[in-house]
Amino acid sequence: MSDQFEVQAELREDMGKGASRRLRRLADKVPAIIYGGDKHPQSLTLIRKDIEKSLENEAFYSHVLAVNVAGEVQKAILKDLQRHPARNSVMHADFLRVDDKVAIKVNVQIHFLNEDECIGVKMEGGMIQHQATDIEISCLPGDIPEYIELDMLNVVTGQIVHLSEITLPAGVTSVA
Repeated sequence: MSDQFEVQAELREDMGKGASRRLRRLADKVPAIIYGGDKHPQSLTLIRKDIEKSLENEAFYSHVLAVNVAGEVQKAILKDLQRHPARNSVMHADFLRVDDKVAIKVNVQIHFLNEDECIGVKMEGGMIQHQATDIEISCLPGDIPEYIELDMLNVVTGQIVHLSEITLPAGVTSVA
């Protein structure tokens, strides 16, 4: 966890579909919510360009974020993100508060290494098909890996790599 992400947010008073549309169209902001832990859910407003800039970094999806809500910093993860179907712009974000001592479930990307040099591709003329590109894991918030690497170098034609064969870091278990 080399990068520390901080999300600036404001409390939102206006609720509902019309208020959210006005927020997106007129103020160029994104509605969001933070929930979980011992506190009540809070409706938030994020600056659109800031959240979209943060989303360009793949690590943003699997790191513990510092959400600054009116001067109060809360630890959270990005739990859900809703995008516009045509423009791909962010419509709404959900943040889940985390406690350092309580394990959470998150989806982490799988990075496939050596696909072009793989025995099944290079020597046997096969091709690699991905049935899953992420894995659901359970761990403490401080142990969340940025991504999980899977070396494909020794995979032959017809071989299937199962989730149970993936080596996970210490403190991380697969949910599946």
